[in-house]
Amino acid sequence: MELKGKRVLVVGLARTGVATALFCAARGALVTATESRGEAEIGDAVAQLRAAGAILELGGHLEETFLQQDLIVPSPGVPADFPLLQRARAKGVKVWSEIELAYRFLQGKLIGITGSNGKTTTTSLVEHILRTAEFHTILAGNIGTPLISCVNGMTSTTVTVAELSSFQLELIEDFRPNISVFLNLTPDHLDRHGSMDCYAAAKARIFENQTERDAAIVNADDAATLAYAPKRTPVYWFSRKQDVEQGTAVRGDQIVFQRDGKEEQVIKRNEIPLVGEHNLENVLAAVAAARLAGAEPGAIAKGVRSFAGVEHRLEFVAEIGGARYYNDSKATNVDATLKALEAFAGRVLIILGGKDKGSDYRVLQQPLKQKAVVALLIGAASEKIEAQIAGSVEIERAGTLERAVAFASRAARPGDVVLLAPACASFDQFENYEHRGRVFKELVRRVEQQWAGAAAGNPAPANAGRR
Repeated sequence: MELKGKRVLVVGLARTGVATALFCAARGALVTATESRGEAEIGDAVAQLRAAGAILELGGHLEETFLQQDLIVPSPGVPADFPLLQRARAKGVKVWSEIELAYRFLQGKLIGITGSNGKTTTTSLVEHILRTAEFHTILAGNIGTPLISCVNGMTSTTVTVAELSSFQLELIEDFRPNISVFLNLTPDHLDRHGSMDCYAAAKARIFENQTERDAAIVNADDAATLAYAPKRTPVYWFSRKQDVEQGTAVRGDQIVFQRDGKEEQVIKRNEIPLVGEHNLENVLAAVAAARLAGAEPGAIAKGVRSFAGVEHRLEFVAEIGGARYYNDSKATNVDATLKALEAFAGRVLIILGGKDKGSDYRVLQQPLKQKAVVALLIGAASEKIEAQIAGSVEIERAGTLERAVAFASRAARPGDVVLLAPACASFDQFENYEHRGRVFKELVRRVEQQWAGAAAGNPAPANAGRR
């Protein structure tokens, strides 16, 4: 795509918006960037954008600016039905997500991974396997680095592995991964999409432009996902519960990959370092993607065995006084929290809460009754969560993460698990889930230091409230 001389409007100046504006300006586009926040809230990016020649409209949006563009690229946080975007579309202005624009400049192969849960782990694992197998790889997308920021580093031999959100996929046009992965489908982002059908349809757009020369990887065990499996693109299934003709499955203690009637043993199940059945599913999907990208079974096994996991995804933080602390701040919806609970045998002190996304927390009742000893509630969703899980577990309205960790450190027994798996977004009290996870880890380290001080002869930490 030729950007030189084109009028391009970037809406929203978070990480993706800034990257998009700089990319377009570097290619000769006439860039305007608009943001509801003021200059002081945006920070250093303002000077960078002005130096690149971008016109900035800060502190609000002007309708005439939207209507005068050749292309509008909204940041993922801007809803597709934002009224000014709708008016621009009605006037014939193209509105693309950042991944659609980046796609026009991509080189090499693209593996796109979506789903309600497990995207970050699976994306990171696929990239790690391929890098271990000595492929030239790039890790990008919703995982942290905008796809558009990676274009300059691509060659014809690059394999780009991108995590893709529903927010990014809902505004594509020609975007087409060579290999697509749809992990699972559970309620999420209903506050943004309005209904489960709209959310699912946005996710399923990952298959929309694929052809018979591409490959789609789909969860055979997830009934909701099955309905969206593509018809014209070859489908490779992954399953931990049943055999599959094409794709990955569990055969006894082995993970096997099957294609065109040939079966390959890849890795033993007990060699997988990640905990939880949901992570077994992530590994199955990653094995299929890596094999289809050209990695050999031995190299795939080596990559899986050496994968250390993902920060903020069932991340082990510390063992203090015999209790283990895990950071699963990436569990931003109810299904992710259910999967986190499933990973542990019992006696869990769980921290729940944050910004509600229109979720139904009642499905947590039975797992909490079976596995948790207390639910520590934080953030704006506390009242709703308490009302919907009442009677299933003891509830403590901690309010803040700091108070929740302090309570858990006093209450936990040896063998217990203290788990941050909030089932909510983080934006009520934190910048993002990474910020929330980092704060949790810092709070846990303080507790660890207190215990270390006690071991050195200082007063021991109080354990009032032990169960």
